[in-house]
Amino acid sequence: MAAVAFGVFVAADDLTVVSTMLRQIIGDLEIPLPSGFDDAAWIVNSYLIAYVAVMPFMGRLSDLLGRRKVYVGALAVFLVGSLWIPFTSSLGWFIVARVLTAVGGGAMVPVALAVIGDLFDEPRRPRAYGILGAVDTIGWVWGPLFGALLVRFLDWRWQFYLNVPLALIGMAVAWWALSEHDRPTARAAIDWRGAATLTVALVSLNIALLDASEISIATDLVELTGEGSTSTTWLFGVAAAAFGLFWWVERRRNDPLIDLRLFRTGNFTAGIGVNFLVGAVLIIAMVDVPLFVNLVVETSLLDAAVMSGWVLSGLTAAMAVTSYLGGVATERAWYRPVIVLGLTITMMGFLVVGTAWNVDVRPWTMGWQLIILGAGFGLVTAPTNAAVVDAAPADRRGTAAGLVIVSRLMGLAVGLSGLTAWTLFRFERLRTGLDLPGIGDTGYQDALEAAQAEITAQALTETFLFAAVLVVAAIVVSFGLRRTLPVSRE
Repeated sequence: MAAVAFGVFVAADDLTVVSTMLRQIIGDLEIPLPSGFDDAAWIVNSYLIAYVAVMPFMGRLSDLLGRRKVYVGALAVFLVGSLWIPFTSSLGWFIVARVLTAVGGGAMVPVALAVIGDLFDEPRRPRAYGILGAVDTIGWVWGPLFGALLVRFLDWRWQFYLNVPLALIGMAVAWWALSEHDRPTARAAIDWRGAATLTVALVSLNIALLDASEISIATDLVELTGEGSTSTTWLFGVAAAAFGLFWWVERRRNDPLIDLRLFRTGNFTAGIGVNFLVGAVLIIAMVDVPLFVNLVVETSLLDAAVMSGWVLSGLTAAMAVTSYLGGVATERAWYRPVIVLGLTITMMGFLVVGTAWNVDVRPWTMGWQLIILGAGFGLVTAPTNAAVVDAAPADRRGTAAGLVIVSRLMGLAVGLSGLTAWTLFRFERLRTGLDLPGIGDTGYQDALEAAQAEITAQALTETFLFAAVLVVAAIVVSFGLRRTLPVSRE
């Protein structure tokens, strides 16, 4: 477990570390600004898309080839990408190398979840999933902080130089520690047609969602742009067609990439549904908080960046702690009570934030209220992961582990797209009703800035209230979970 947790931490750090190194990377790759905003976005987006697309296939591949081979192979791919990135001098090659690290990092997560499913009996899995969830959360919280330190004292390339010894250590330790997990749990041919159609579907859908909910990343001021291109509709069409073709292909295979009969199991479907909705509301918190600090709270851009990090640390630190506690509680009870408790706390947190935040809110108030929100999110992690993996047979455990992560990440993408559309819509509607002095009158500029801060705060807090409604929907879905008798490995 320590071996796979190490890899998950390294992958989580690599997922988020680039966020605080973007300015330096953009400068070194000589991307012109502001004309190169769209190109610069691919530094982040390419990793996210590849990270999501590879998970279902790699999870299934670990069923067919053995966990150790796929996990060590994923670290090897991650190593190659990390070696390549520091020596690139163009955006194109940087993105290619970044995709390699995403493929390696994305493959490690479902394999780690599957290893825990193999290693622990069903009653003991939730605590293990809670520990892994805490490690994952700490990793993607540590990433931006570490990136900021590297930019301040060294250079962004050191992130990838340091990945090399970490990957080598991880490969050596995993090869030794996973020696008993080198045998396939399933006997079947690889479903290449299913893998190809699902990859096309996931990649097209993610590009379309990211295009429809673009966030300006190349400036110090965070803003939603909502600049979808004319190709976005076509990408949604391609994704729909690819998903349809994938369903048709899988229905006709004896050993499909994803056995669609898994969704007939109530616990599997309910766990996937809860994870999707949790992802959709989590992104609202992760994006809205920096937006609120940047656009509403009166502070300088530099102070806003620091304040955003400190305020969000309340959310993420609470998530890490309660992720473990959620696993312990699930062992003593079962999935549904812990999930309902966590979602109820999350709903309360969104209601508090949605009604209490305004232009006069203070950072310490934001921080302790986000701790409530993070505590709820963390409690949900372990029982939902356990519910999905426990519902799958041993020869489909890798597939289930991949889907449990993909469902949350797809929820993030859909939630971001919906957040962008709603916020921009409400801002425009509220702005049309402003009652301001004449443009040439004294105090016009001050009145305009104050009014814009007010309507921005209102538009953002409304999304928190909408998130609370989605959490209620997740609670309803969680009642599809049924208590089952634990199955011992013996």
